[in-house]
Amino acid sequence: MPSETSKEPNTLHNDKLHDDKWERDTLNRLVFAATNEQRRSRRWRIFFMLLSFVYLFLISWPLLKSNWELFEQADVSSDKHTALVEVQGLISADSDASADQIIEGLRNAFEDKETAGVIIRINSPGGSPVQAGYINDEIGRLREKYPDIPVYAVATDLCASGAYYIAAAADEIYADKASLIGSIGVLMDGFGFVDAMEKLGIERRLLTAGKNKGFLDPFSPMKEEDSLHIEKVLNDVHEQFIKQVKQGREKSLKAKGKLELLENPELFSGLVWTGEQALELGLVDALGSSSYVAREVIKVEKIKDFTPKPNYLDRFAERLGATMASKFSQQLKLNGVILQ
Repeated sequence: MPSETSKEPNTLHNDKLHDDKWERDTLNRLVFAATNEQRRSRRWRIFFMLLSFVYLFLISWPLLKSNWELFEQADVSSDKHTALVEVQGLISADSDASADQIIEGLRNAFEDKETAGVIIRINSPGGSPVQAGYINDEIGRLREKYPDIPVYAVATDLCASGAYYIAAAADEIYADKASLIGSIGVLMDGFGFVDAMEKLGIERRLLTAGKNKGFLDPFSPMKEEDSLHIEKVLNDVHEQFIKQVKQGREKSLKAKGKLELLENPELFSGLVWTGEQALELGLVDALGSSSYVAREVIKVEKIKDFTPKPNYLDRFAERLGATMASKFSQQLKLNGVILQ
């Protein structure tokens, strides 16, 4: 029977083997754990990189699209085309139908050597008489500079007020039979809260420098002299509107022997008519769409769009800046006095 001393070397050897195996297992686990952690980190890093790429692509897409369309517009082609510029929505300085936007599109259209004719496609209720006047004047200037390029206005759903002011500058005006045309007038509206304030016991405290600075204040009683003054202003703008319409429509109606239609006072009363009624009244020359005018009138069916596309990134930055400036001024209490 073996002695206790003879077992000790084997026991020590087995213990050593066991310890070595445990250390290797522990080391392997640590290595595998570190490797797995690196893999997870790499996967998350790739995920966030892809997410960032998608985000940047989405916010950059409008700019890329706009630049690509401008590149396509700049492409020189041997084929003649009909140029198209759209007036869409409210005409105002800060809208897509601002004078700056529309005039840019018109100039690019006329300057293109392959332009056979220009169509101004309008779907607008009108807006600023100043912005519409700028566009009307520019159309007249471009017609004189490029006498071989005809200009046609095409009304779709609506061509009213300032929108018709623009259309009147064209050589001819086309519309759909169901289009709404006209509203040749000037409007200023508001509200009066004097009686409501009296019933609620509210006192109006209006401080001005200049005796007429607070005229037409909705919280003060209307003065007769204020009403008479603003009526003169509106009548003056209305007369300017009428003059531009008569000048713009004179040549076309005279060629058709219908010049007397411009003497109808109802034309300038602020009413609107359908395209068919407007044709009888002399406000439009014929019924037809943009494609009809390009194909049958200009004789060039291919239409090329020169309408400037909005830069959504710039617009977002402008709005963000305006919002921050407004909040900043409120914090500093700078918006108590307004110079108008």
